[in-house]
Amino acid sequence: MSWTDERVELLKKLWSEGLSASQIAGRLGSVTRNAVIGKVHRLGLSGRATTSRVKSHRPRKRIANAVKRPTRARFPTSGNPTVRELYATGEPYVAPVEEIDIPEKQRKSVETLETCSCRWPVGDPQNQDFYFCGGNAVPGLPYCEHHARRAFQAPAPKRREKENADVVRAAMARVEGERRTPVSEPSDA
Repeated sequence: MSWTDERVELLKKLWSEGLSASQIAGRLGSVTRNAVIGKVHRLGLSGRATTSRVKSHRPRKRIANAVKRPTRARFPTSGNPTVRELYATGEPYVAPVEEIDIPEKQRKSVETLETCSCRWPVGDPQNQDFYFCGGNAVPGLPYCEHHARRAFQAPAPKRREKENADVVRAAMARVEGERRTPVSEPSDA
Protein backbone atom coordinates (compact mmCIF):
# COMPACT_ATOMS: atom_id res chain seq x y z
CA MET A 1 0.00 0.00 0.00
CA SER A 2 1.39 3.39 -0.93
CA TRP A 3 0.22 6.78 0.23
CA THR A 4 -0.79 8.65 -2.91
CA ASP A 5 -1.53 12.36 -2.86
CA GLU A 6 -5.27 11.69 -3.17
CA ARG A 7 -5.24 9.24 -0.24
CA VAL A 8 -3.25 11.70 1.90
CA GLU A 9 -5.74 14.49 1.14
CA LEU A 10 -8.65 12.18 1.99
CA LEU A 11 -6.87 11.21 5.23
CA LYS A 12 -6.43 14.91 6.17
CA LYS A 13 -10.09 15.64 5.38
CA LEU A 14 -11.41 12.66 7.37
CA TRP A 15 -9.05 13.42 10.27
CA SER A 16 -10.21 17.06 10.45
CA GLU A 17 -13.84 15.85 10.46
CA GLY A 18 -13.07 13.99 13.67
CA LEU A 19 -13.24 10.39 12.48
CA SER A 20 -11.25 7.81 14.43
CA ALA A 21 -8.22 6.08 12.96
CA SER A 22 -10.23 2.85 12.64
CA GLN A 23 -13.01 4.61 10.75
CA ILE A 24 -10.49 6.30 8.43
CA ALA A 25 -8.77 2.97 7.77
CA GLY A 26 -12.14 1.46 6.86
CA ARG A 27 -12.94 4.29 4.42
CA LEU A 28 -9.51 4.25 2.78
CA GLY A 29 -9.43 0.46 2.49
CA SER A 30 -6.34 -1.78 2.43
CA VAL A 31 -4.75 0.17 5.29
CA THR A 32 -4.62 -0.57 9.01
CA ARG A 33 -5.53 1.63 11.91
CA ASN A 34 -1.88 1.75 12.99
CA ALA A 35 -0.81 2.84 9.49
CA VAL A 36 -3.30 5.71 9.68
CA ILE A 37 -2.02 6.76 13.11
CA GLY A 38 1.58 6.62 11.88
CA LYS A 39 0.81 8.74 8.82
CA VAL A 40 -1.11 11.29 10.93
CA HIS A 41 1.91 11.68 13.21
CA ARG A 42 4.36 11.93 10.31
CA LEU A 43 2.18 14.61 8.69
CA GLY A 44 2.00 16.44 12.03
CA LEU A 45 -1.78 16.62 11.97
CA SER A 46 -3.38 17.75 15.18
CA GLY A 47 -6.42 19.92 15.87
CA ARG A 48 -9.32 17.61 15.20
CA ALA A 49 -12.96 18.42 15.35
CA THR A 50 -14.78 16.71 18.19
CA THR A 51 -16.87 13.75 17.22
CA SER A 52 -20.56 13.51 17.88
CA ARG A 53 -19.87 10.86 20.52
CA VAL A 54 -17.85 13.19 22.70
CA LYS A 55 -20.16 15.45 24.64
CA SER A 56 -19.34 17.88 27.36
CA HIS A 57 -20.37 16.60 30.72
CA ARG A 58 -23.57 17.87 32.20
CA PRO A 59 -23.11 19.48 35.62
CA ARG A 60 -25.01 17.78 38.40
CA LYS A 61 -27.68 19.61 40.26
CA ARG A 62 -26.83 20.44 43.83
CA ILE A 63 -29.49 19.75 46.37
CA ALA A 64 -29.86 22.76 48.63
CA ASN A 65 -30.88 20.86 51.76
CA ALA A 66 -28.57 17.90 51.32
CA VAL A 67 -27.43 16.31 54.56
CA LYS A 68 -23.68 15.86 54.69
CA ARG A 69 -22.63 12.53 56.03
CA PRO A 70 -19.61 12.45 58.29
CA THR A 71 -16.59 11.07 56.53
CA ARG A 72 -15.18 7.90 57.97
CA ALA A 73 -12.60 5.36 57.03
CA ARG A 74 -13.60 3.25 54.09
CA PHE A 75 -12.39 0.03 55.71
CA PRO A 76 -12.42 0.66 59.46
CA THR A 77 -11.30 -2.88 60.30
CA SER A 78 -8.23 -2.93 58.10
CA GLY A 79 -5.04 -4.16 59.66
CA ASN A 80 -4.36 -6.51 62.51
CA PRO A 81 -6.79 -5.71 65.36
CA THR A 82 -4.35 -6.96 68.00
CA VAL A 83 -1.59 -4.67 66.84
CA ARG A 84 -4.00 -1.75 66.46
CA GLU A 85 -5.23 -2.24 70.05
CA LEU A 86 -1.63 -2.41 71.22
CA TYR A 87 -0.87 1.00 69.74
CA ALA A 88 -4.25 2.48 70.70
CA THR A 89 -3.65 1.92 74.42
CA GLY A 90 -0.35 3.76 74.30
CA GLU A 91 1.22 1.20 76.62
CA PRO A 92 4.72 0.00 75.78
CA TYR A 93 5.11 -3.47 74.34
CA VAL A 94 5.98 -6.15 76.88
CA ALA A 95 7.62 -9.32 75.67
CA PRO A 96 5.43 -12.40 76.31
CA VAL A 97 8.35 -14.42 77.70
CA GLU A 98 10.88 -13.14 80.18
CA GLU A 99 14.31 -12.69 78.66
CA ILE A 100 17.12 -14.63 80.29
CA ASP A 101 19.85 -12.61 81.94
CA ILE A 102 22.81 -12.49 79.55
CA PRO A 103 26.17 -11.70 81.17
CA GLU A 104 28.02 -8.58 79.93
CA LYS A 105 30.97 -10.68 78.63
CA GLN A 106 28.67 -12.79 76.43
CA ARG A 107 26.84 -9.84 74.78
CA LYS A 108 27.83 -9.08 71.19
CA SER A 109 27.34 -6.16 68.83
CA VAL A 110 26.95 -6.53 65.08
CA GLU A 111 30.65 -5.96 64.60
CA THR A 112 31.72 -8.58 67.18
CA LEU A 113 29.35 -11.41 66.15
CA GLU A 114 31.09 -14.63 65.14
CA THR A 115 29.79 -17.56 63.11
CA CYS A 116 29.22 -19.63 66.27
CA SER A 117 27.53 -16.77 68.20
CA CYS A 118 23.83 -16.66 69.01
CA ARG A 119 22.21 -13.93 66.91
CA TRP A 120 19.12 -13.40 69.08
CA PRO A 121 18.48 -9.63 69.24
CA VAL A 122 17.87 -8.10 72.66
CA GLY A 123 16.33 -4.65 73.01
CA ASP A 124 15.49 -1.98 70.47
CA PRO A 125 17.97 -1.67 67.58
CA GLN A 126 17.60 2.11 67.68
CA ASN A 127 18.84 2.34 71.29
CA GLN A 128 22.44 2.31 72.50
CA ASP A 129 21.85 -0.68 74.81
CA PHE A 130 20.91 -3.02 71.91
CA TYR A 131 22.94 -6.23 71.65
CA PHE A 132 22.84 -9.85 70.54
CA CYS A 133 22.85 -12.83 72.91
CA GLY A 134 26.28 -14.03 71.80
CA GLY A 135 25.99 -17.49 73.43
CA ASN A 136 27.16 -20.67 71.74
CA ALA A 137 24.86 -21.33 68.79
CA VAL A 138 23.43 -24.77 68.14
CA PRO A 139 25.19 -26.23 65.07
CA GLY A 140 23.11 -25.44 61.97
CA LEU A 141 21.03 -22.77 63.70
CA PRO A 142 21.66 -19.06 64.31
CA TYR A 143 20.58 -19.24 67.97
CA CYS A 144 21.66 -20.81 71.25
CA GLU A 145 19.55 -23.63 72.68
CA HIS A 146 17.29 -21.34 74.76
CA HIS A 147 16.57 -18.92 71.91
CA ALA A 148 16.19 -21.72 69.35
CA ARG A 149 13.35 -23.14 71.47
CA ARG A 150 11.67 -19.72 71.46
CA ALA A 151 12.19 -19.16 67.73
CA PHE A 152 11.35 -22.56 66.30
CA GLN A 153 8.13 -24.20 67.40
CA ALA A 154 6.73 -27.45 66.09
CA PRO A 155 3.95 -26.77 63.57
CA ALA A 156 0.45 -27.60 64.69
CA PRO A 157 -0.83 -30.77 63.07
CA LYS A 158 -3.17 -30.24 60.15
CA ARG A 159 -6.80 -31.06 60.72
CA ARG A 160 -6.78 -33.96 58.29
CA GLU A 161 -3.64 -35.45 59.86
CA LYS A 162 -5.18 -35.02 63.33
CA GLU A 163 -8.39 -36.79 62.23
CA ASN A 164 -6.35 -39.61 60.68
CA ALA A 165 -4.30 -39.94 63.87
CA ASP A 166 -7.52 -40.16 65.93
CA VAL A 167 -8.84 -42.93 63.66
CA VAL A 168 -5.56 -44.84 63.93
CA ARG A 169 -5.53 -44.46 67.74
CA ALA A 170 -9.12 -45.76 67.97
CA ALA A 171 -8.28 -48.73 65.76
CA MET A 172 -5.17 -49.49 67.81
CA ALA A 173 -7.22 -49.33 71.03
CA ARG A 174 -9.74 -51.81 69.57
CA VAL A 175 -6.94 -54.17 68.56
CA GLU A 176 -5.34 -53.90 72.02
CA GLY A 177 -8.73 -54.56 73.63
CA GLU A 178 -9.25 -57.67 71.51
CA ARG A 179 -5.81 -59.01 72.42
CA ARG A 180 -6.45 -58.66 76.13
CA THR A 181 -9.81 -60.39 76.05
CA PRO A 182 -9.25 -64.12 76.49
CA VAL A 183 -10.69 -66.21 73.76
CA SER A 184 -12.80 -68.97 75.22
CA GLU A 185 -12.76 -72.24 73.44
CA PRO A 186 -16.05 -73.94 72.90
CA SER A 187 -16.53 -76.90 75.19
CA ASP A 188 -18.05 -80.18 74.11
CA ALA A 189 -20.71 -81.10 76.52
